[in-house]
Amino acid sequence: MVDDSAHSYALQMIDVNKYFGPVCALKNISFDVGSNEIVGLIGDNGAGKSTIVKILTGVFPPTSGELYIGGRKVDFRRYSVQKAHRYGIETVYQDKSLGEKQVLWRNFFIGREITLPFGFIDVKKEKEIANEIMINTIGFRGKGITVDSKVSELSGGERQGVAIGRAMHFQADLILLDEPTVALSLKEVRKVLNFVHKIKEGGRACIYISHDIHDVYEISDRFVIIDRGEIVASILKQDISLKDLDKFLLEYAHGMKDKAEDKS
Repeated sequence: MVDDSAHSYALQMIDVNKYFGPVCALKNISFDVGSNEIVGLIGDNGAGKSTIVKILTGVFPPTSGELYIGGRKVDFRRYSVQKAHRYGIETVYQDKSLGEKQVLWRNFFIGREITLPFGFIDVKKEKEIANEIMINTIGFRGKGITVDSKVSELSGGERQGVAIGRAMHFQADLILLDEPTVALSLKEVRKVLNFVHKIKEGGRACIYISHDIHDVYEISDRFVIIDRGEIVASILKQDISLKDLDKFLLEYAHGMKDKAEDKS
């Protein structure tokens, strides 16, 4: 049964399992995100992070379990990527969220164009809104960058900023950031982290997935650690230092390895 205070959650997953044939990808996942909380989802490759993202975004359904978004129970038989958007879930993937050859204002409205009578795109309105998002929503200060600039002219960090700003504009209650700083320089990583802080300031919720524990620690209010398809810990930032979190992850990884070796 969903928590009576479900309205205070952007997301609740309850006893979610996912099998691919005989292979168990997720086991008894119970996971929640507060309505104005950033949760760092931590785990090695193959731990189950991507499977959770795909379930949340409607790419495929779980084998069993329940999902509540903003207190509303999701019917997996009718859930889809489009339905996830209507529920207020937006995802920003690594460096694949924007159209390289398109100008910025077009990128903000791909698939959600503002139209005039007879179906023509309202270019003036879209440019005005795109400019508003860039300046006021995400505080975009890229020198020489305007809504008419092509995505190819932006740095990696700036591209992620645009994708985050787009998600916030479309009233996303929960924004999923899947390895948003991969292959970026330290300077560009800092830009992305600054944009992520805007999510929190805007009253939204966020799941932040990254292999960089330093980035996760700065951004997150809480850390959820997943290993081999199971959640093994949920730790509030106020209860652990970066050094101790890093130590916990190393000790856990070594402990699991030792157990696996003992069984073999």
